[in-house]
Amino acid sequence: MARHSMSGCTARTTFHLIGPQSWTAVPAALVYDSSDPFAVRVRFGDDGEDDRAHDGGSAFETAVQAAGADDDAYDTTPDEDGGVEWLLSRDLLRAGLIGPVGEGDVRLWPARNGLDVLFLQLRAPSGEALFEVSGAAVGHFLRETDALVPVGTESELLRVDEELTALLRGGTDNPTSH
Repeated sequence: MARHSMSGCTARTTFHLIGPQSWTAVPAALVYDSSDPFAVRVRFGDDGEDDRAHDGGSAFETAVQAAGADDDAYDTTPDEDGGVEWLLSRDLLRAGLIGPVGEGDVRLWPARNGLDVLFLQLRAPSGEALFEVSGAAVGHFLRETDALVPVGTESELLRVDEELTALLRGGTDNPTSH
């Protein structure tokens, strides 16, 4: 179930890292913030607990090692809790529920035969990881984001014209800060 605030929502779920001979469960959170309306963050290693034991490695790092890659294969550095965060397009995530999408570092596709599985492949020069997650959980999360910011209205929140005007005037004021 998603947790809401006025400006965003978070849904905790489990991604399964598909390794050569086994799967490794990786706690994660899907995070949406209306101040960045086109993006969804996937926080690997987010198990929802505030008091985490710090054993020198996150569940994500353990899972990546099980897949034969190291965390240099990922675009972000660990956060203060030892997790790793990836930034995905909300539209890409939505389209991945229907058919294969993406190229380069991020690819998504649904399982065949109507199974409730969405595959997420993350690639970097030093390695790659293939995850599976519940398509229904992702779909529910996306419906929650749509309730906050309906599809097609994202750019209305960005105030790009005001920011561009300030830049062209040579001003250093941030028009989004009040």
